[in-house]
Amino acid sequence: MKALICILCPNGCALSVTDDQLEIAVAGQKCKRGLEFAIAETTNPTRTLCTTVKTIFPEMPVLPVRSATAIPKDRIFDVMTAINQVVVTEALGCGTPVITDVLGLGIDIIATASMITTQ
Repeated sequence: MKALICILCPNGCALSVTDDQLEIAVAGQKCKRGLEFAIAETTNPTRTLCTTVKTIFPEMPVLPVRSATAIPKDRIFDVMTAINQVVVTEALGCGTPVITDVLGLGIDIIATASMITTQ
């Protein structure tokens, strides 16, 4: 049995999940979103990754970025390694991809702020 707290609505239901390889049983949810959350978290947990990348601009030495969609939880450290190798060399707008299709996952890493530089 696995205990989870659902984060999809304000209820914050305490969930009990049992996975017997044939079926996933969930108890404690007050709405269907709790059931969906528990199944997704048990079968394929994902997270939206928010971080920063380095830039060459002294007035904005780092640029905030995030994954455009959720990435598999077990790939977070791999994606962070790829992000840490990036240095932004041109002014970017909010929503502009900084890395396209990171690690072949089909997910872009995008800027979450517009850069205003004096260069």
